[in-house]
Amino acid sequence: MDNRPYITCLELIEFLHIYLDGELPPDRVVEFERHLSVCDSCVHYLSTYKETISLGKAVCRDPDAPVGAEVPEELVAAILSARRGAS
Repeated sequence: MDNRPYITCLELIEFLHIYLDGELPPDRVVEFERHLSVCDSCVHYLSTYKETISLGKAVCRDPDAPVGAEVPEELVAAILSARRGAS
């Protein structure tokens, strides 16, 4: 049994993008996945993070595509606002 302390949720979030990009060192991947094995909240956070990335990529591919009913209006408004600011 491994008695080392787990990384915290905050540490996991800080390294999330590096983990998803496959750039996290192998020893940190082990710690990252070890934390995920016991933290349902972080598993859920990771899932919603991946979904957000997917939605963002879909918008970039087809900015005029209809938005699904499951997407919160606040998110749509924020994306449109950011898009106007980037123009």
